[in-house]
Amino acid sequence: MKHEKSQRTPRIVVIGGGTGLSVMLRGLKEKPVDITAIVTVADDGGSSGILRNEMQMPPPGDIRNVLTSLADVEPLLSLMLQYRFQVGTGLAGHSLGNLILAALTDITGDFVTAVQEMNRVFAVRGRVIPASNQAIVLKAIMEDGTLVIGESKIPKAQGRIKRVFIEPANVTPLADAILAIRDADAILCGPGSLYTSLLPNLLVPGIAEEIAKSNAVKMFICNVMTQPGETDDYSVSDHLDAVYDHLKQHLFDYVIVNNGEIPPQVQARYAEKGSKAVHLDLDEVTKRGYQVIADRLVLFRTYLRHDAEKLSDHIYQLVESWMSRKK
Repeated sequence: MKHEKSQRTPRIVVIGGGTGLSVMLRGLKEKPVDITAIVTVADDGGSSGILRNEMQMPPPGDIRNVLTSLADVEPLLSLMLQYRFQVGTGLAGHSLGNLILAALTDITGDFVTAVQEMNRVFAVRGRVIPASNQAIVLKAIMEDGTLVIGESKIPKAQGRIKRVFIEPANVTPLADAILAIRDADAILCGPGSLYTSLLPNLLVPGIAEEIAKSNAVKMFICNVMTQPGETDDYSVSDHLDAVYDHLKQHLFDYVIVNNGEIPPQVQARYAEKGSKAVHLDLDEVTKRGYQVIADRLVLFRTYLRHDAEKLSDHIYQLVESWMSRKK
């Protein structure tokens, strides 16, 4: 019996949104872990922005992406959820998954209930929950003092971001999100857009405070490439400093980063869009008290992405090691 107790399934909370998080979760769900994904509700562009404005609901896009990555369904059904209509007045630009979430919100009268039903219907491995049941407006103050309103507009502002903040500032965190953090054996933040996916979650009152208090092992998964208009020329320590500057709390124990070489032709392709590999300034990162796990963690097909299997191996090994030390 003692052995069985020691083999308790690790509870992992992942925080973020966007494509990077979804890629990682496809690998992590294959591990024997219990996943709760806390996902941003700050998106205001495209299909999500339209549904948010017309139906007065939180934006469904990031939730849909994460639900799809964790769903235990046939590949064709995943493709259907992600399918984006190309034609049709009022329909073009919408993804089917967003429309299903909008319909369920209308049927149940509540966005959180709609997400819970999607978790159930699509046999999600774990849970996907919004950071809040309210749509959040993300705002940024740029280095030149300009105020930019709206998550989708911030990367297009062509300036350096000084600070982001959310409105309403006193938005209520979802109780399930707080409980998941309290019960977690591991908390992961990222990968994802630093200012428009990660920080909007961490700025929800109570989220960062609970992470700071937690005895879980806490990891920051750093992006492979910088993001134009958001993290231009950022090193790994710059990413971590931005989180600290916003929250005034040291949230993470470990930083997982890519140190694999990116082929010159791939670098050139990204450079055309103003993006380059995030530089690992190891001395600066360790000076700030973080432990670094560095490995070749990239795959290139159409785009550079994290190697989900390799990244998940590192995460799982770290969680197992942490739990065994806590016994």
